[in-house]
Amino acid sequence: MFLHMAERRTNGVGMGVMLRHVFTVGGLTAFSRLLGFAREMMQSRLIGAGVEQSAFTLAFAIPNMARKLFGEGALTAAFVPVFKGEVEHGEVDSARRLASAVLTMVMMMLGATAVLAVCALVAFLGLGPELSYRASLTTRLVAVLFPYMVFICGAAFGMGVLNALGRFVEGAFMPAFLNIVWIAALGGLCFFPGLPVSVRVTVVCCAILAGGLAQMLFLFHCMRRRGYGWRPRLPDFRDGKFRLVWRNTAIAALGGGAVQVNYMLDQVLGQIAAPWAAGVIGYAERLMDLPLGVVGVAFGTVLLPTFAGHFARGDAAGARKALKMSVLQSLAVMLPASIVTVLGAKWIVWFVYEGRAFDAMATLRVSRALAIYGVGLCFFAVHKCLVPYFQAQNDMKTPLRVTVQTVCLNAALNVLAVWLLPVEWRHVGLAASTSFCALVGCLLLVRRVKA
Repeated sequence: MFLHMAERRTNGVGMGVMLRHVFTVGGLTAFSRLLGFAREMMQSRLIGAGVEQSAFTLAFAIPNMARKLFGEGALTAAFVPVFKGEVEHGEVDSARRLASAVLTMVMMMLGATAVLAVCALVAFLGLGPELSYRASLTTRLVAVLFPYMVFICGAAFGMGVLNALGRFVEGAFMPAFLNIVWIAALGGLCFFPGLPVSVRVTVVCCAILAGGLAQMLFLFHCMRRRGYGWRPRLPDFRDGKFRLVWRNTAIAALGGGAVQVNYMLDQVLGQIAAPWAAGVIGYAERLMDLPLGVVGVAFGTVLLPTFAGHFARGDAAGARKALKMSVLQSLAVMLPASIVTVLGAKWIVWFVYEGRAFDAMATLRVSRALAIYGVGLCFFAVHKCLVPYFQAQNDMKTPLRVTVQTVCLNAALNVLAVWLLPVEWRHVGLAASTSFCALVGCLLLVRRVKA
């Protein structure tokens, strides 16, 4: 009896600590998202929702794809459980060596990729065929933003290390750096109203590059303060822990790669659906990111190291209890947010975006997509709770199977939406496909948790 009471008390403390971390991450994420709101309000009025915004959305998607794949995605999901296991068992020196070796490998790979890509894009612009305005602008913006991939992936890896050490404040505050620099650049553009929109969007891309560098340097500084400063170290492929990280990264990257290929397909289909569609969908997604970031991302950030700690100690029951509680808590917040988003989509878009280059038609188009995304808010949040449960067990294959199934479904539905729907509703079809596939993914993962 006394042992049972002690276990309940210990579990209560653990749940309390996890919720405290969730509230901390959620609060700081909310601060960053509010800055993002201010940023979007300024950008919509200075850039609009036309060809330039569509070019920017596509160009920014490329480094973000790398971030989700190598930064916050496959690599972090593979690294954190192994690193957390070393820390839980007191192998601090081994954990330091592992972190430095993996980060060195990542920076070498991404740095070389960025240099080659920028050189190829610059050569293509100078020596290639004559391009249309939209294609030329998109290529230039991709060349400017490609190095951001290195900075944001380095920062995301640093956030993973700190989260595994139970330090969530620094990583949650990191996005604010980008928003502050971005807002400063947009504020500066207000003093030059005569600049062409293409020049304005290029300035924004340069600001993103500077903000990404600031994020990475800040997280590296925080790692060093915690005793895990990055010291470039050639990887030892004979190290079993290092091989486990990269083996799991390769498995998770297959699923992450499928998601990112599907995301890029969405962007391309958006360009085909209408010249403005990709930019409109991007505006709707960023509005959705506020509630999803505060709740869904907060739980997703805290749960991976939390689950990893439970499994490292052999406490599978504690992990399942944490999963159940996180899903219920997430739904308690996201369900009202979903209802408000669906019912108030047009008013939200009008308040945040409309003005100057962003007209009433743009408001209507964005609000239609936002209402559909609002339907899927709960599914997006629950998905962010479910996936880390498998990743923390070094089980990358289950999320991979579910991802491949939902990606194939999403791609088919997107093609049908662009093919069958009227022009003004094609982007709504793309959003509906995303929300529906999030529901399907949650159902498949829940079935495997119960199995």
